Amino acid sequence: MARVRTFIALDPGKAIRERMVALQESLGRTGAEVKWVEPQNLHVTLLFLGEVDNRDLMPVCRAVEEAARAHQAFELSIEGTGCFPNMRRPRIVWTGVGQGLAEVRALHDALEIPLLELGCYRREERQYTPHVTLGRIRSDKPMIQLATALAKNHDFKAGETFVREVLVMSSDPTPKGAAYTVMSRAPLK
Repeated sequence: MARVRTFIALDPGKAIRERMVALQESLGRTGAEVKWVEPQNLHVTLLFLGEVDNRDLMPVCRAVEEAARAHQAFELSIEGTGCFPNMRRPRIVWTGVGQGLAEVRALHDALEIPLLELGCYRREERQYTPHVTLGRIRSDKPMIQLATALAKNHDFKAGETFVREVLVMSSDPTPKGAAYTVMSRAPLK
């Protein structure tokens, strides 16, 4: 049975992506060894499902459509910067969600239960923190310059967008990085 690497996401839109790319370029000048996410792949992940059997993709898309229909479209702002798990041992560089945070969390929570029931999702141990991954740290070297740059960009604002849909995405590895494909669009109320 073929399997598809699958996740559920929100698209921040072109203008916000462009501002995030400018932030990546600024942070990249620190010399930190970071694998930056390609501009077209910048998104807010609601749930990462991992490898999903082809036969389960339609039920996943239906579950996402049902959950989305129960939620209003909303304003979303992308802002702030940080690292997971923390600045002392950074692994992921991110920018966060400001306005729309409660709505994003509500969507995440509404999607979790039906996808757990389908057996296509395993709940994560850590609390869900809405964000956009900007890059992944590739080195254990001290990151003093990166930490300083992130602190200077603490009040970074990429802008606001109106979220009208939830996307079910596939991720295919390529030599140049992951290629994302929209498999389904689920409109919000």
